[in-house]
Amino acid sequence: MDCCHGNHASSLPPSVPTSFDSGLYTCPMCPGVQQAVPGACAMCGMPLERTGTDTLLGSLEPDRADLAQGAEHRRMQRRFWVCLFLALPVLGLAMGPMMPGVSWEGVLSVRAQHWLQGILTTPVVVWGGWPFFQLGWASVRQAQLNMFTLIALGVGVTYLYSVMALVFPGAFPPSFWEHTGMPAVYFETAAMITTLVLMGQVLEGKARGKTSQAIRELLDLAPPVARRITLEGDEEEIPLAKVEPGDLLRIRPGDKIPVDARVEDGTSYVDESMMTGESVPLEKLPGARVLGGTVNGSGTLRIRAERVGREMALAQIIRMVESAQQSRAPIQRLADTVAGYFVPAVLIMAGLTFVLWAMWGPEPAMTYAILNAVAVLMIACPCALGLATPMSIMVATGRGARRGILFKNAESLEVLARVDTVVFDKTGTLTEGKPSLTAIHTIDPADASQLLALVASLERGSEHPLAAAIVRGAEERGLALQEADVFASKAGCGVLGTVKGHALVVGTQAWLWTNSVAMAEPQDYVERLCKEGQTVVWVGIDGKLAGVLGVSDPVRPSAAEAVAVFRAQGVRCVMMSGDHRLTAEAVAARLGIEEVEAEVLPGEKQERVQALQAGGAVVAMVGDGINDAPALAQAHVGVAMGTGTAVAMESAGITLMRGDLESLVQAWRLSRRALGNIRQNLFFAFVYNVLGIPLAAGVLYPWTGALLSPMIAAGAMSLSSVSVILNALRLRRA
Repeated sequence: MDCCHGNHASSLPPSVPTSFDSGLYTCPMCPGVQQAVPGACAMCGMPLERTGTDTLLGSLEPDRADLAQGAEHRRMQRRFWVCLFLALPVLGLAMGPMMPGVSWEGVLSVRAQHWLQGILTTPVVVWGGWPFFQLGWASVRQAQLNMFTLIALGVGVTYLYSVMALVFPGAFPPSFWEHTGMPAVYFETAAMITTLVLMGQVLEGKARGKTSQAIRELLDLAPPVARRITLEGDEEEIPLAKVEPGDLLRIRPGDKIPVDARVEDGTSYVDESMMTGESVPLEKLPGARVLGGTVNGSGTLRIRAERVGREMALAQIIRMVESAQQSRAPIQRLADTVAGYFVPAVLIMAGLTFVLWAMWGPEPAMTYAILNAVAVLMIACPCALGLATPMSIMVATGRGARRGILFKNAESLEVLARVDTVVFDKTGTLTEGKPSLTAIHTIDPADASQLLALVASLERGSEHPLAAAIVRGAEERGLALQEADVFASKAGCGVLGTVKGHALVVGTQAWLWTNSVAMAEPQDYVERLCKEGQTVVWVGIDGKLAGVLGVSDPVRPSAAEAVAVFRAQGVRCVMMSGDHRLTAEAVAARLGIEEVEAEVLPGEKQERVQALQAGGAVVAMVGDGINDAPALAQAHVGVAMGTGTAVAMESAGITLMRGDLESLVQAWRLSRRALGNIRQNLFFAFVYNVLGIPLAAGVLYPWTGALLSPMIAAGAMSLSSVSVILNALRLRRA
């Protein structure tokens, strides 16, 4: 935000995504699916996950929702254990004759064994597998074939065939018979497939619960109650939902601050690390702002509530993280395209497998045909493809949020990993944005105090950091300031107006030329200030150059290290500034930046970014000011400093809450890890299905005699989704 006189505020963007309303349940694979009650996705069958911003309102609904989700998970666990208890004897009866020294015929006849298997399998399939049949039927009814279509078809065919073979054995031709003289039954296959799929759902649910841990941690930051001070001076404990703007609250040592507020009285240090990633507690004096969810230190504060409920910074952060977690990354397009054809292709392959084995397979041919077709249905896993990207996005954006790095969407996370050029704004980005007045040079040295008083009086109408530095400098020198009679400003140029009858023009040298100020440049002095890295503010009074002010803005301690990291990795670094070229080059040299775009007007920043893009660069623009907003929006990914303006953060895809370039390096590394993790997941999912389906179809049988049991296929299918989620969870340690 160089030489730009405009508003400057520290806040989150006002238009944080709000499409994910509190209390809704949404699908991690199908973001468009939302409903008010827990359940399964109508499109893919995945369990829906809750968004959680209602907790910040003190509502009890999220607690009920958590209870509902917990109850559903416990029901699924109960189904699994009951089915396992029933399925294991079925497996023992079926597999006993294949094990040396084991035979049940001395105890039960073959037909009695089949009946016992059928009796034990029926509750497993009908009761345990009922949710899968419901989801499978829903997928057919809505023409949205998915994993549960394959499960329901595979289990249903196996179970119904076995029931028919048990009840009407004479209806089957000899090609279905075993050496026992009866048709084969596969109750153990139906029972174990159902049990293994239930096990996969339990494991997957437990693993997926960890992916949304970041949201729950953010929700837990808000205390359930607040201590309100009444008009009589008494204290009352009220639910968070009843706190209103203007309420006076008491914050005791160690308390969590319930809402965004301003300190009325008291002094303390507040730990804001959970919100911004800043590890050092910040001192809060009367007049300072505090954020809901942060932790008070050893002092006692009285605060005046300003933003409550959904307006709190914490609520906005949660909604931003939720929005990012539910967005789609560009890399997912390939998986989405494949998934659209996946289930129909699997059904066709299962049908071809059945036909080929039935026509050319060894005896009993129909037995082989059914088992291999079912194995094809069971091993195929569209969910592994569908989960590959969303799980990594969910974990990475949550990890970023815990470090004060907010991704607006998944595309920003992916694009940052591919950036090869980083463009830095200077003031407020590479520098701290807290300048101080360090030099005054006047044409008439005796008029220095008068010049500063006039300029500071005019600059009081601006909230630009340079203006604030000049005003502070005048106040520190004990100068009396006046109200400006006329005030106007132009972003990136300066201000003009009238103070005590004097016409003032303050800003860049070009701004004074534009306003017809007669220039007599004090070149040597200006050049020295610029070489010291100071920003020069030119002052014209009554149509003549009256002097210049030198304003120094300290370089951020993390800036040089961040630039060094990017350059070491081959990332091109460019500094863009509206400052004088000598000033910009002095700061760039201190930071190790070789490319400098100086004396750039706000409207030209976007053009310079476009020029870099036209040259084939993938550009990240890092800035904090209103004049940076067009360039932030133009870049492939915009990165806004959290200490900057709301307009800049609204235009950017990434916000660094801590306002520190160390966070930029962390965001870049996290994005690269996340993109690598996504590629691993997609690779595993593709390879699993490409290799698994032919194996299940029996492609190796002619050479090795090896076939894949439908039970093993079902277990592999369940574990494939779990493995994708577990791989994504590795990002929690990034």
